[in-house]
Amino acid sequence: MNLTVQEEIEAHGADIARICSRLGVRRLELFGSAVRGGLPHDLDFLVDLGERAPRDYAAAYFALREGLEKLFSRPVDLVTPAGLENPYFRQSVEQEKTLLYAA
Repeated sequence: MNLTVQEEIEAHGADIARICSRLGVRRLELFGSAVRGGLPHDLDFLVDLGERAPRDYAAAYFALREGLEKLFSRPVDLVTPAGLENPYFRQSVEQEKTLLYAA
């Protein structure tokens, strides 16, 4: 993981947990260039929001994205397990993901 991003993640660990807990997030994992050691313009997260009514799911999804963008002062991309349909993309994410939060 990029040292600067790793330091940011560690510094905001309690804030990440607080946001995830408040929104009922099951798991939050970092992947992408931030894990591979690049200098990311944005942060890529794999998020499991569990089973919810569509309206509640959307509200939690957008609140999480907004909260993480404010926390890290950069754009955030959220991918859900349903977004891992492409087997090559799924394999890439599975190989590099780093757990940040689990309920």
